[in-house]
Amino acid sequence: MEDNLKIPEHVGIIMDGNGRWASKRLLPRSAGHRAGMKRMVALAERAKELGIRYLTVYALSTENLSRPQEELDGLYDLIKKYFTSNVRKLVKGGAALKVIGDLSLLPDDVSAVIRNGLKRSPDSAEFTFIIAIGYGARSEIVHAANDAAALGGGVTEERFSSLLYTAGIPDPDLIIRTGGEVRLSNFLLWQAAYAELYFTDALFPEFTDKKFEKAISEYSSRVRRFGKV
Repeated sequence: MEDNLKIPEHVGIIMDGNGRWASKRLLPRSAGHRAGMKRMVALAERAKELGIRYLTVYALSTENLSRPQEELDGLYDLIKKYFTSNVRKLVKGGAALKVIGDLSLLPDDVSAVIRNGLKRSPDSAEFTFIIAIGYGARSEIVHAANDAAALGGGVTEERFSSLLYTAGIPDPDLIIRTGGEVRLSNFLLWQAAYAELYFTDALFPEFTDKKFEKAISEYSSRVRRFGKV
């Protein structure tokens, strides 16, 4: 890793390509999701080492919930089997964990595992790993708008941001998407207003630490003007 890089405070990752990674190897899609979960945890550990303070990963979108039930059941089984142990591993390494999204969209036993696992996490730490599950940015914005209407009074950007799932978390500086697609797919739409975007053809299980560091290096070379000259 190069010296004197500008390290982003908050990085978001759209983890795309698990299923295609498995298909290329004539494996079931569930094998791709297992490989993706392993890579996700390793990336969180590397992000912490690099000095990134927040890492948000897009694990399961609201749109993903329309996938075939067999695939969803495989994803849910992974959460039930590995979520708690991965929380324990990351917390032991000094991380805090947060989940954003609508857990009511998940089966009760799956949401219960997530909620119970998060009880092991401290409220804050130098590094926070945020997992978006049952998450959709449009739904998040509508939810915040309804809350703002119920509270009454004027709405400023700051007040609206405080009603989002990410309240108290700085907006992402960099959003990375793996898998070759070039779009945000309903991920952190409000928060990503001035994020730098980085796209790679690497399927997520192939998105190694070295490729992650390349994205950070590319981010470091950019000049962020936030609409100014």
